[in-house]
This record gives sequence, C-alpha cells and structure tokens, in this order.
Amino acid sequence: MESILNLLSTGFSYIRTIGLADAVDILIVAYLIYKVINIVRKTNSRNVARGIFLLAVLLVLSYLFGLTMINFLLRRAMELGLIALVILFQPELRRMLERFGSSFVSNRSLSTPEMETAIAQCVLACEEMSASRTGALIIFERSIDLGSIMNTGTMIHADITAELIKNLFYNKAPLHDGAVIIQNAKIAAAGCVLPLTQSRNLSKDLGMRHRAGIGLSEQSDAVVVIVSEETGAISLAIDGMLKRHLNAAALTELLHKELVVDEEKMTWKDQLKSIYQRIMKRV
Repeated sequence: MESILNLLSTGFSYIRTIGLADAVDILIVAYLIYKVINIVRKTNSRNVARGIFLLAVLLVLSYLFGLTMINFLLRRAMELGLIALVILFQPELRRMLERFGSSFVSNRSLSTPEMETAIAQCVLACEEMSASRTGALIIFERSIDLGSIMNTGTMIHADITAELIKNLFYNKAPLHDGAVIIQNAKIAAAGCVLPLTQSRNLSKDLGMRHRAGIGLSEQSDAVVVIVSEETGAISLAIDGMLKRHLNAAALTELLHKELVVDEEKMTWKDQLKSIYQRIMKRV
C-alpha cells in the first residue's frame, strides 16, 4: 500500500512540473500518433504495423537478455526500415502534407452567381440522369489541385449547363466512362481516370464508379457527386465518406455547405484564409 502511495505521489509531482510547452508538446505527439494510426487504417497496412511492432519487441528483448549480435542486426534493420517506410508510404505522406498545406487555404468559394449556377445545373443534371439511370461521376475541385487527374482525360474549359453534363455522360458518348472535373465553376476536363479506394469496408453493392469517387475523396479534399447506373441513386463522397440516396434538395444543401461560404457569415478564420488565398493567387 505504501509503495502505491509513493508511486502516486511521484506521479503527481511530475504532473505539477508540466508547463504550457510540455502540454503543447504532448498534444502534438498525440495528434501525430493519431494521424499515423489513421494512415495505417485507411491503407490496410495493419500487417506492416504488426511487423514493425514485433521488430521493436524483439529489439527490446535482445537488449534485456544481452543478445549483442541480434540487437545490433535489429537496430540496423530498424534504421533501414525507417527509410523503407518513407518509400512505402510516400503517397500517403504526400496526401497528408497536401491536406496540411490546404488547411491554410480556404477550400470554399465566396457566394458568386457562377458557383450558384454551377451547383444548380449540376443538381438538375443529376436529377434527370437519376431518373434515366445514367451513370455519372462529377468532381468539384477545392484546395488540392487535381491537375494530374485532369491530364488523364480531355480538357474542355466550358460553362456548366445541365445539357452539357448529360451529353458528356450519355452512354454512347466517348467520354461517358470517366469523371467530369469542375474547377472554378467551369467544366475543366472530362473522361478523367480516378484512383480506386483501397478500403475493404465498403458495401458489396457499390460498383467501380462509387469506388473511384471514394478513392479520390480519400486522396484529396474534392467533393464527388455520383449517380448510380444500376439504381439511379445519387451519392456524395467527401473525405472518404459516402452519403447515399440523396434527393435534389439534400444534394443542393450539401453542395452549398461544402462549396459556398456566405461573405456576411464568414468567421475571422475564413476571412484570413480568403485573404491569404487572394494574395497567393497574385504572387
């Protein structure tokens, strides 16, 4: 009992010495650990994580039992393993840095007639394609640049109209199999190829169109609208999450929430981001 009290007393004495810098340090480390766990979960890299944990356990055991040669080899393996991990998780680390950088840039546009028209025409096209069960995949670019994705398709640079969107996804049109990317309230490209999600937790009734839309939303901050060819259901993918069976009103509300910010209701943080974005465009 006395030893437990001494241990608690020692613990409280350490807690009293924690300052503001220490608290910030702990929070940053906890956040980094949380992000690493998320990366492992999203990339199905649990076996890699288990292997690293096993190597760490063996390293500690070899040190405790005085196995000098094995400890030396394991330490060298861990050092080389760090370089291998950077190479192995290069796409995930790049996406994490892109998202970190985009957090300082506004990922929504100010309410403008062009953006309002883009949303209205997109919703109208999706509603009509849903009724005719025409498959569609429409991407709204935000902070993270989708230039590499656009290069896989055909550049268009056209004003958004419901008729043009429906023509692009008409099942006998040459570009109907790919995705349409909307940039700055304009149709920038069509027939674009998207990366498929690696998640294994998706419903089996989701086809390649849905998996491609979710895959892009995992790798960027884009807003992805999907119309199912089999059921006509309208879905929206954001940050790897899929919202299904949306009607026109729900789709309009979600697109406004994600893509448009009212200048009169902007918070000081949104205002700073907007100013920063305008300065970066002029540089």
